[in-house]
Amino acid sequence: MKIEELKNKKVLILGIGREGLDTLKYLKEVFPKKIFAIADQKEELDSKTKKAIEGMDVFLGKDYLKNVKDFDVIIKSPGIPFFKYKDKLTSQTELFFDNCPGEIIGVTGTKGKSTVASLIHSILKGSYLVGNIETPSLSFLSKAKKDDIFVYELSSHQLMNLKKSPHIAVFLNIYPEHLDYYKNFEEYFSAKKNIYKYQSESDYLIFNPEIEPKTKAKKIKIDVNDFAQFLKNNQQFLEITHIDNLIAVLNVAKLFNVPEKDIIKSLNKYKRLPHRLEFVGEFKGIRFYDDSIATIPEAVVYALDSLGDDVETIILGGLDRGIKYDKLVKRIKKSNIKTIIAFPDSGEKIVRNIRSRIYKVDNMKDAVDLAYKHTSKGKICLMSPASPSFNLFKDYKERGDLFKKYINEKAKN
Repeated sequence: MKIEELKNKKVLILGIGREGLDTLKYLKEVFPKKIFAIADQKEELDSKTKKAIEGMDVFLGKDYLKNVKDFDVIIKSPGIPFFKYKDKLTSQTELFFDNCPGEIIGVTGTKGKSTVASLIHSILKGSYLVGNIETPSLSFLSKAKKDDIFVYELSSHQLMNLKKSPHIAVFLNIYPEHLDYYKNFEEYFSAKKNIYKYQSESDYLIFNPEIEPKTKAKKIKIDVNDFAQFLKNNQQFLEITHIDNLIAVLNVAKLFNVPEKDIIKSLNKYKRLPHRLEFVGEFKGIRFYDDSIATIPEAVVYALDSLGDDVETIILGGLDRGIKYDKLVKRIKKSNIKTIIAFPDSGEKIVRNIRSRIYKVDNMKDAVDLAYKHTSKGKICLMSPASPSFNLFKDYKERGDLFKKYINEKAKN
């Protein structure tokens, strides 16, 4: 949908979080005299949001969806479980894709997309990082030019109703996730496939071979052998992210003919994103890693594979969504882990069939105290929960921040 098409239509912005506010700000710039409608299930809004939506029609609380049928276009924020009136639905992502004159590199995958998007952005000088990870995309649209490059991190929610694919699509991996939102894994996978579904012969798809995509685009498999010499000469970069992610990044750099020396320079300067296998530091001889973003068991397996045999203590567990942990249990049994510190509820479920030192805790301070006590010098303590945080913490960020806080406090004692 072209932005001009909204001029004479009744438009509702569904969801007034970060992305919804950005959408409203952009549309007010384009149509300064137009009144838009806002709908959100929140009963109350903070003062900043109230100021931003002054003069708009606002529907809040339990009846916030009551009048949606009266609108011609509904711009839905990602993650809101609203599926009626599909012919009226659009999103910020779809508006950006339909109106952006520049080149879009889209990155998706159950895990690793934030890191890969930020790595690509760091290597492609002058590019813009937008979407799930950074600034909402419409902030850039009014100034976007034909030769601009946008690196867009795309969640399944952002991809769900998309009917246009990026020029370069990067599909890292797929694991069961967000099954509290989607009917089943197939529906989740189907949303992800939109990243390449509408590509043409002139586009590129960089993909994990396990995905087996059907596409018109030029296909580039993520294959370690393609960059074997680079990896042999630069093994230090394997600490940044999983090897498959690094290969995906190198493939994008290759498409843009980035010289190897410039790639190395950018990777040397790269600072890992918080809570994503983040090296917290070495204290009392113990290396601590914060992987609070790991909310599925596959992500923990990924972390253990990345860190190798030095992981001696692992902190895991959180909200139990009823998923299976068999692969994770098998991987832990194969590892050198001696101590497991388990949060309820899933932690107790994971450790049930593992013979290690097991400690059950319900707060982060106790977890960190036990980690210091039972991890040997020269070894690693990894927090990689395999579960969401909401039963004990506000979100994965709070969980990770508390982990780092108590590590630093204990180090001073």
